[in-house]
Amino acid sequence: MPPASEHRNAPPVVVIGEGLAGSEAAWQLARRGYRVRLHEMRPGKMTPAHRTANAAELVCSNSFKSIRIESAQGVMKRELEALDSLVLRCAHAARIPGGEALVVDRDRFAAGVEAALLAEPLIERVPGELERIPDDPVVIVATGPLTSDALSTDISRILGEKHLAFYDAISPIVDAESVDGTRLYRLSRYGHGGDDYWNIPLDQAAYYRLVDQLVAAEPYPEKSFENLRPFEGCMPIEDIARRGRDTLRFGPLKPVGLPDPRTGRDPYAVVQLRMENREATMWSLVAFQTKLRHGDQMAILRSLPGLEQAEFLRLGSIHRNTFVCAPRLLDGTLQAKARKGLYFAGQITGVEGYTESTVMGAVAALHAVCRLQGKALPQWPRNSAIGSLLHYLKEANPETFQPMNFNWGLLEPLGHKARKEERHRLLGERAWAEYRSFLTGLEAA
Repeated sequence: MPPASEHRNAPPVVVIGEGLAGSEAAWQLARRGYRVRLHEMRPGKMTPAHRTANAAELVCSNSFKSIRIESAQGVMKRELEALDSLVLRCAHAARIPGGEALVVDRDRFAAGVEAALLAEPLIERVPGELERIPDDPVVIVATGPLTSDALSTDISRILGEKHLAFYDAISPIVDAESVDGTRLYRLSRYGHGGDDYWNIPLDQAAYYRLVDQLVAAEPYPEKSFENLRPFEGCMPIEDIARRGRDTLRFGPLKPVGLPDPRTGRDPYAVVQLRMENREATMWSLVAFQTKLRHGDQMAILRSLPGLEQAEFLRLGSIHRNTFVCAPRLLDGTLQAKARKGLYFAGQITGVEGYTESTVMGAVAALHAVCRLQGKALPQWPRNSAIGSLLHYLKEANPETFQPMNFNWGLLEPLGHKARKEERHRLLGERAWAEYRSFLTGLEAA
């Protein structure tokens, strides 16, 4: 599907939202000659997370994660780059040192996307909040996890079912230099992965003191809109503690396979710290996602051995994540089953991650083009990164559906055993081989 001349007789495609997915969708449509009407409610109406009106503003991390082709994220980026992605082009232009991760200067990155959209004559940018999905023939909703209440209500009306929402709880991050490493020991569970984790051993008294503190601490008041189904994988640690005094030590604080080298025995419980950046200056507390007040968080965590003087680079908090139940409500092209021509893109489809959200913008745009041309897009390869993520969105159990980022587990097994590094290399090679065949069919479409 190469770039085409302008399709002036075709109606403009409406794209709602100028985040990563919406910006990418608009770009992909315009470079194929289609007019785009791009809506964004900012700055007239801001979200709790945004601070500017720029397109593709990054509100969480400034990292697009690994670019190593041997990594799952690297495999997905290579597939997206083959589609001439605007987002990845601007990310590389705004890259700052970050090891093997694609880390960007947020302002330069957003400015690059903004400039590209402004320079494209086929993209008409329309400011102001849309409270209803317009009746245009082709609409792409890319409003992300902070979709406005009014538009959320209209999405529910159209889909005939309340879409899902939950609040992801995120873990605190400490400055490595403020941690007393003499109180901790380095080890991965059962030695797998070497010494990648810091471990805080807890005896019985220290463990139960921690549990009591978590249960007694004060959370931020729950608002009415937070009374939603939680994402089990991101359950706040204080909520786990309330399930029973031993729940944590048989769950995320399980000591099995983490013997303290000073005693040779497994502790009563273990708190693990995981590296957050390649420079090993930032460490997050594994499974300590929380919605406790910041003062309580710091007091509890500084009561742990080795963290008495901890400096927190980020404290735990909650953030909204709104998404549709894709396997029930969308078809394999990201089109709503309840309304032809209505596509969803980005995080609202049930994907996690910057690259994944961008991918869904490109996918929705390509399928929208095919609809306008009366064609069918070639089948996305099942064992490509993009194809496997689309397969998950279509085939996951709708009763237990939860957001997902691309990972090796989404691909079909190789059929023979191999060591992890070799398996990942072979999976990546197979993904690229299948994807190249798809690209050939795409160019001919």
